[in-house]
Amino acid sequence: MAICKQCGAQIDDNAVVCPSCGAQQGVAGNPNAGFTPPPIPTGNDYTMQFDYNDIQQNKVLALFAYLEILFLIPLLAAPNSPYARFHTNQGLVLFLTSIVSGVVVGILTFILVWIPIAGIIIAGLIGGAVSLCLFIFMILGIVNAVTGKAKELPLIGKIRILK
Repeated sequence: MAICKQCGAQIDDNAVVCPSCGAQQGVAGNPNAGFTPPPIPTGNDYTMQFDYNDIQQNKVLALFAYLEILFLIPLLAAPNSPYARFHTNQGLVLFLTSIVSGVVVGILTFILVWIPIAGIIIAGLIGGAVSLCLFIFMILGIVNAVTGKAKELPLIGKIRILK
């Protein structure tokens, strides 16, 4: 059995047209001419699960998903786009993480301020580290969205709020 060069379905060795998708299969006797198997997903990269046209049409909208409350733009502008929805979920998780981390850092700062000098320095370092981490996540998400990749953010990317 041969493999369709378009959809990857098993076809008859001498088939000129794939019975599943109707794609031309090259010269008879060599139906796999020009076929490149799809890439195997690795780690947190889900790009191959999305349609190429969907990615190209919604790259710019997906960018907005990582700009705080603007995560609503791709959700409202492209509600049927799986690619935009993936990045909207990532942006929403990042937004909620920034709110929760802000509250936690605020409480920690309130407690640490009572320690003279060292408490203020420690609170500032913790707040700065958390802010830097969230900023890096935002940049990673924007780069992934604009380059057409569907990669999860580190640490928080596995959380699914939007299905």
